Amino acid sequence: MAYKNRKGIGTKLFGRFSLKTKVIIFCILCIFAVVLVMKTSYWNNKNKAALENTRKDVTQDTVIKDSNNNTGAAENKENEHNKLEEECKTAEEFFRNKEYSKAIGKANEIISQNNEFYKAYNIKGIALCYSGNYEEGMKNIDKALELNPDFGYARFNKALAYELYGKYDDALNWYDKDLEIEKYIWSYYGKASIYGRRGDVQNTVKFLKIAIDMSSDVKDIAKDEKDFEPVKNSKEFQDLLK
Repeated sequence: MAYKNRKGIGTKLFGRFSLKTKVIIFCILCIFAVVLVMKTSYWNNKNKAALENTRKDVTQDTVIKDSNNNTGAAENKENEHNKLEEECKTAEEFFRNKEYSKAIGKANEIISQNNEFYKAYNIKGIALCYSGNYEEGMKNIDKALELNPDFGYARFNKALAYELYGKYDDALNWYDKDLEIEKYIWSYYGKASIYGRRGDVQNTVKFLKIAIDMSSDVKDIAKDEKDFEPVKNSKEFQDLLK
């Protein structure tokens, strides 16, 4: 009953206003409602823009950080690779100077840092073969070829190891395998040396000529090569070395 009385009193009071006053009140209420709606819309848009900017900043920051991390990791990997390459050159230099134990030791250091660095296995393998350890030497050369089947230097060294231990047919086969992927002067020279030992003048001259055409310095080396003793008196061989 009290609620109905209050409602009735409010209705009676509003009914006492003139039409003009009612219109003015209505307009004021409409303006107030429009302002309220506009203000609410303004703050909603502002908050939405702020949220989108925050998300954009977070996304950009994440992308930049990820990019920097990837770049740093790539640089570290490249630096590590370059370092191992330099160490491998040192091992190769030891081998060329016939310091086989040093070459093996340096190769082992490289492998301890990266057990997939195939070039180190290659140098270790041929150094072992020249040190008299044929079996272990071949295992290491084969490991290099397992990691990189198209590594020409390992193919050449496998042929060289076979030749060193008198396995000439296998050596010729692997010199050919090397020549399948690179025209390496010493693979031609290696084939000429084997044919020279066998007294095969035609093939000796054939492959030695290719090597000489690639580098005239080979001619002077061939003059003192003991492998060519069986063919050195042949006219074809002597004409080649003139």
